[in-house]
Parts: sequence; structure tokens; C-alpha cells
Amino acid sequence: MNDQPRTKPGTALITGASSGLGEFYARHLAARGYNLILVARRETLLQTVAGDLRQKHGVTAEVLAADLATEPGIALVVKRIQDCQDLTLLINNAGFGSGGVFHQIDITKQLNMIQVHVVATARLTRAALPQMVERRQGGIINVASVAGFACIPTSAMYGSTKAWMIAFSRTIAEELRPTGVRVQALCPGFTHTGFHDTPEYKNFDRSVIPGMLWMTSDEVVAISLKALTRDQVVVIPGLINKIMVAALRLPPIAMLARYYGRKRWHRDRK
Repeated sequence: MNDQPRTKPGTALITGASSGLGEFYARHLAARGYNLILVARRETLLQTVAGDLRQKHGVTAEVLAADLATEPGIALVVKRIQDCQDLTLLINNAGFGSGGVFHQIDITKQLNMIQVHVVATARLTRAALPQMVERRQGGIINVASVAGFACIPTSAMYGSTKAWMIAFSRTIAEELRPTGVRVQALCPGFTHTGFHDTPEYKNFDRSVIPGMLWMTSDEVVAISLKALTRDQVVVIPGLINKIMVAALRLPPIAMLARYYGRKRWHRDRK
């Protein structure tokens, strides 16, 4: 089976492209001949990634610094999407998390999470779809999480916004099925990125997570792009993650997840 995307290489716009999954999407797509629009807050890191991809693959790699937690940042990216004449892939990858009991943590960061995960994803998707539908070609990947299937204390906003991304992707995929435009909700588990290198996760200890539960960004992106060629809408990379999501839907396991979530929160407060 041909695992190259059905869409012809045109331009791919990737949010959160300065590191982690976003950077590896950029690397995989540049190797396939896609021109790139790389979006993130950290312009210096974007320039480094873009320069490397231009040199290695001879593609166009445009840098667009934007903070998707703000209205001006979203508006800037929306306009760039609308102005792009050959956008064939949109990857809504930008995101972040924070731990803590909802009523005790900074509400600003929680609202920013809605802005980045929900509002930006909806606005950018809405901006990209008309031209893709008109050409009957294109794809959108929304990077969600296995957390979207769980109900774990200390991750109320993160889990619920990722659950929205999954539901949104599934619904839009059904609406677009006759058009040839593909939509995917990627739901990775523990992945080696910079996700846990923020102040919000200062108490997070990677060593307590068994090594077999971790995947590399390279592995996750390769699975995602292959799945896009096969019209898979909800993609859970890795057998262990698939088993974990299936288990989380069983009442006894869900209860254990909630219990250990509460236990972890009380432990971290000490």
C-alpha cells in the first residue's frame, strides 16, 4: 500500500512547530516535498528549524511567530491560511497542559488552554476548509491526546479540551467524507517532547513512567501521516496506548485512574 499522502505536496501549515511533534511533522513533510508555514511563539527556534529544512530539502519554510492564546495571534494565522493558494495540510499541533485541581490553579492559563486547543483549532480549520473542499483535496490533523478519553483529577481542562478536539474531528470528518478532504484526531500518549519541561510540570518525574509507555515524536508522526493516507480519523499510536484507552473505558479502570489522580495531587501538595 502506498503510504504517501493522497494530497499532492503543496504547502503545509503546522502550529507548535518549534519543537516536539510539530517539528517532526515539519521534518517528515519537508522530506516529502511540502513547502511549510511554521507557526509558534518562539521565533528564534522556528528560524533554526526552518533554516535546517531549507538546507536539507530545498523547500520553502516560512516562519510565522504567533501566540494562539491571543486573538491577534489567531487572526494572523487565519489570514495567512486564507492567503495561501496551495494549502494542502493543516496541522493543529500547538498546545500545552497544566496540573492541579481546577478551582485552585490560575484561571488565566486554563482559559488560554481553551483558546489554543479549542478556539484556535476551530478558527484555523474553518479558514482552511473552503479552499480544500473546493479543490476536493487536503487534510487536517488535530493533535489531541489519550487524555481526551480519560477523566483524571488535576487535568480537568486539558482532558476536556482534548476530548473536544476528538469529537470535533470525528464530526467534521463525517461532514467532509464526500469531499475528499481528510480529517484526523491524533491521540498520542507519553511522548518525548518538551511538553513536560514547563513550570506547570516541575513536580513531574519522568522516571516513574515505565519506559515502554514512552514513544518518540518521530514514531508518532510517522504513524499519523501513514494513518492519514488510510482515512483513519481517530489515531491512537502504539499498541500500549490502544490498550490503555480501551481499559480507561471500563468502569473499574476508570475508577482506579480517578483514585490515583487524586492520590498524586495530594502527594504533590506535600
